Amino acid sequence: MAAKSAARKLLGMRQTVPPPGNRTPTGPPVPMSCIVIYEQDDLMRALLEEWLRGAGYRVHGVSTIHGTPAQDDADLVIVSLYMPKYAGARLVGEIRAAYPRTPLVAISAQFRADLSTAGATAQTLGVAQVIAKPLTRDALLATVRAMIGPPN
Repeated sequence: MAAKSAARKLLGMRQTVPPPGNRTPTGPPVPMSCIVIYEQDDLMRALLEEWLRGAGYRVHGVSTIHGTPAQDDADLVIVSLYMPKYAGARLVGEIRAAYPRTPLVAISAQFRADLSTAGATAQTLGVAQVIAKPLTRDALLATVRAMIGPPN
C-alpha cells in the first residue's frame, strides 16, 4: 500500500479514498432509505427484513400498529393483510393515518398471483401497490426499487 502511495506521489496522481460509511464525497452522511414492515407472522417478518437489509435498506419490522410509534423517516411501509376485504381496509386506514405521506405496499396470500400490482385492488385498499404471497425476494426488491429507488 505504501508503495502505491509513493508511486502516485511520484507520478503526481491524486489518491482517491472512498467515503467512509454512508457519506457522500463532499457532504454529510446520506440517510439510508427506511422501510417499515407490519407483519404479524414472526418468521415472515424476519425473512422480509433479511431480504431488505441484505439489499442495503434500513428496516423496522413490527407485528402490530397498536402501541407502535410511527417512524418519522419512513420512505415506504409494507403491510401484510390477512383478510384484505374485511380488516385489511381498516388496518390500511390506521397505517395511512400514522404515515400520511408515505407510500404503502400491501402483501397478502389472498391476492392472486396474476393481480395487477397497481390496479383496482390497490386503489380500493388505498395502497400504491399489492404483492401476492408467496412472494419472491426478486419481486419484493423490484417493487421496493420501483417505489423508492435503490438503497442510499
